[in-house]
Amino acid sequence: MPQQQPDAFALALATVSFLLTVVWGQPLINELKRRGIGKKIHIEEPGGHQVKTGTPTMGGILFLVPVFIITLVLNLANFLSGFDWGKQILQLFNFAEGSSLIGKSILFPLLVMAAFGYLGARDDLAGIRGKRNDGQGMIARVKASYQTILALIVAIGLYSVLDIHSVAIPGIKEKIDLGVIYIPIAAFIIVSMTNAVNLTDGLDGLAGATSAVAFTVYGVIAQMQGQYPLMSFCFVMAGALFAFLWYNAYPAQLFMGDLGALALGATLAVVALMTGQWLLLPIVGVVFVAETLSVSLQVGYFKWTKRRTGTGKRIFKMTPLHYHFELLGWSETHVMFRFFIISILAGMLGIALALL
Repeated sequence: MPQQQPDAFALALATVSFLLTVVWGQPLINELKRRGIGKKIHIEEPGGHQVKTGTPTMGGILFLVPVFIITLVLNLANFLSGFDWGKQILQLFNFAEGSSLIGKSILFPLLVMAAFGYLGARDDLAGIRGKRNDGQGMIARVKASYQTILALIVAIGLYSVLDIHSVAIPGIKEKIDLGVIYIPIAAFIIVSMTNAVNLTDGLDGLAGATSAVAFTVYGVIAQMQGQYPLMSFCFVMAGALFAFLWYNAYPAQLFMGDLGALALGATLAVVALMTGQWLLLPIVGVVFVAETLSVSLQVGYFKWTKRRTGTGKRIFKMTPLHYHFELLGWSETHVMFRFFIISILAGMLGIALALL
């Protein structure tokens, strides 16, 4: 009987992750409703969004829990393979002896996912039940401080624990070692991607779909590099995200909230850093970048014109960028699917550049 191949096993894991996530989706939605954990819609958002008020949020737990469980189980299986009786059990499932489909290094992005998920959960709860009672969550500077501290800890961990401090440049065979300067760069990437995914999470299905594409792309890149544990993790995450879309597609029954968005952004950044192909992240995550740039340009231009003329002007009708297109007359589903298509094409380009 032929032995299991790592890439075939990783694809099977994606399916298992999807099924596990879908199964407990409706019970989770019912529990969130029972606890009154509903989304508050900001008054400045497009009018059609007001009907979403009360939709259960903090739904990121829907896909984070299965990913966490599956990864821990696989690490346990990897640990058991070190014993003779463990090898015998794994051989019953047709695993090749000595194969490592998951590894200790994958505990690192798992811990990152949990840490930023916890920060996001605190932010969500502050918006729902906090003293401000305006749906805004934690004070921006406090949230940014926590993000920066966590990102620096993660960057130091990548540098010192996993011994990762290089960058891959398309067309150049060898990775370039950045030395200690890697730490602030990695921290910046983590914070930036965390906020970028969070800004993208404004339309039904948008953040989940684009994140699923990005994780799939980096799963393929990890496979190309022979990083099979990382490939497995990415595909498990993608499978869970597609299951989340089952409930988050328009009209959404569930929102991921900051709990999901912060965890996704930070974990995606770490995955990209672990492959060394983080220069491709702005391409693979082009939708995230566009959403973030729209906000930065809008705020910067408004302040600049206000200083010069006394009246602030805007480049876009509203930011993040998806709201601009909604106000141009695009339906929510049109914006989502068109951004999704762009994300797929950008992901294909990212894989092509990684092959150079």
